[in-house]
Amino acid sequence: MKLGAFSISLSVKDLSASQAFYETLGFSLFAGDHAMHYLIMKNGDTLIGLFENMFEGNIITFNPGWDQNAQNLEDFDDVRTIQQHLKSQNIALTTTVDESTSGPGSFTFVDPDGNVILIDQHR
Repeated sequence: MKLGAFSISLSVKDLSASQAFYETLGFSLFAGDHAMHYLIMKNGDTLIGLFENMFEGNIITFNPGWDQNAQNLEDFDDVRTIQQHLKSQNIALTTTVDESTSGPGSFTFVDPDGNVILIDQHR
């Protein structure tokens, strides 16, 4: 499966403090907006999403159709194809994307250790 760009989405309490912390580690602002309560920080090919009070816990995120620079990939597996594959492997999904649609969509599931995984296609 081609899962696309990988990042970790962190639930943070203070967006400005988290931004300053990750900047000391060499990350710089890539995308996002303080007014929207999220920032995407980048260091090389490593992406960390900082989300202030948006969800509980941290989330492993994959973006089908994007590379690590949020540029469109020509060849990728659609989120619905990935969902169908996981269902066929008896992976329990916690949310699903409507398979009769096309374009943007997302779904979530949990790994054996309780880590939430988000497959989030933006195009």
